[in-house]
Amino acid sequence: MANHKSSEKRNRQIKTKNESNKYHAKTMRNALKSIRTTTNKEEAGTMLPKINSMLDKLAKKNIIHKKKASNLKSSVQKHVSGLK
Repeated sequence: MANHKSSEKRNRQIKTKNESNKYHAKTMRNALKSIRTTTNKEEAGTMLPKINSMLDKLAKKNIIHKKKASNLKSSVQKHVSGLK
């Protein structure tokens, strides 16, 4: 239990940020799953810039590490270029 007003406020802020981070991370995972399960190259090509943008924004906000974002972008690009 918090003893100071500042620590109570910090606990509220942490809770809010955790919920936001969970939402963004889950949205990212769903988007990655959808592009990895698609077999249509045109559809995957239209989804790719949106996912790359999402990953860059999450890395910029420190929700995911910048190198993880880079690795995910690379693996998705490799998957899309391998589709027929």
